[in-house]
Amino acid sequence: MPPVRPGAGAVTLHDVAAAAGVSLMTASRALRTPEVVSAATREKVMQAVAQTGYIPNLLAGGLKSRRSMTVAALVPVISVPQFLPTIQVLTEQLDRAGYQVLLGQTGYDHAREEALLNTMIGRRVDGIVVAGLLQHGDTARRLARLGVPVVETWDMTERPLDTVVGFSHVQVGAAVAGHFMARGWTRVGLATGSDQRAGQRRAGFLSVIGKEVPTAVTEVPAGVPHGRRALSALLDQAPDLRAVFCSSDGMAEGVLTEALARGLRVPEDLAVIGFGGAEFSASLHPSLSTVHIDGAEIGRRAADVLIARGQGGDSGPAIVDVGFQLVLRGSTGDAA
Repeated sequence: MPPVRPGAGAVTLHDVAAAAGVSLMTASRALRTPEVVSAATREKVMQAVAQTGYIPNLLAGGLKSRRSMTVAALVPVISVPQFLPTIQVLTEQLDRAGYQVLLGQTGYDHAREEALLNTMIGRRVDGIVVAGLLQHGDTARRLARLGVPVVETWDMTERPLDTVVGFSHVQVGAAVAGHFMARGWTRVGLATGSDQRAGQRRAGFLSVIGKEVPTAVTEVPAGVPHGRRALSALLDQAPDLRAVFCSSDGMAEGVLTEALARGLRVPEDLAVIGFGGAEFSASLHPSLSTVHIDGAEIGRRAADVLIARGQGGDSGPAIVDVGFQLVLRGSTGDAA
C-alpha cells in the first residue's frame, strides 16, 4: 500500500486492516490484545501500521475502559536540576507499567497551575503528580470530588489532598541553622527565593536562630547571577557576615563566585550551604555543602502509588516522608 498522501485524511483502523489483509476486528485485537492473535497476524498488522502511519485513538479507547493510561506531572520549572531525578524515575516506572507522562511547567504561578490541572482533568488523566501542595483553589476540591489519584511531592503536610511523598522544608531550615549554631556562627544570613517552600525553610531556620537575620530575597528560579546579587545585598546589610544558607545550589554557586570576586576566603571568612544536592555541588571549589534530597526515591514512590491505584490495590500510607541529608563539604570547612 502506498503511503497516505498529506491532506488525504486521518488514517483509520479500516486502512490498517485493508493493508494487512485482515478483518477490522482482527486488526483491533492485534493492537489492543495482541496475545489473542497469532504471531504472523500481529506481524502483518504491525507492518500495515508502519506503512500507513496509523496512530491509535487513545481517547476513544479510554472512553470504553474509563482509563487513559496517562499521568500528569507538574513541576515549577523543568530546568531546575533538583526535580530532574524525580521526573526521570517517575517516567521510567510509569512507562514500564504502560503509562505515558504529560509534563507541565507551572512557573511557580498558582493560576497557571490551576489552568494546567483543569486541562489535565479534561484529558481524563489517570493520576496527577505535582511538585508542591494543592491546598488551595477550586481545582483541588474538584480533584477530590472526582477521585483522581493525586500525589503531592517535594513537600510535607499532615493533611494531604490524597497522598504526599516528600519531606519537611521547615526541618531542613532548622537543621542548617542548628549546624551554624554548633559551629558558633551567629552572624548568619539567608539568600532565599521568593517561593513558598523557600519561605518554609526560612521559617525553620529562624526558629532555631531565634532572631531575624539579614535576608536577600530573589525571584525564582534562582541561579548564579541571583546568588551574586544576593551576597552583595547581604554584605551591604552585614559586612561582618560569617555564614549564608542559600535556597538552591545554583544560588550558592553564585554566592561562592561573588565571595571570590571580593577576595573573601571560603570557608575561612564566609561559610556557605546550598539546597538540592545538585551533581555539580561536589565539583565546585571549594566543594559545596548542601542539603541532599533523594529525588529519585520521590519519583519511585509516587509512581508506585499511582500504579497500585490503577490496579485497584493498596497504595500504602497517605504520608511518605523520604527525609533529607545534610552533606557537609569544603564550603563549611567540613571536607576538602
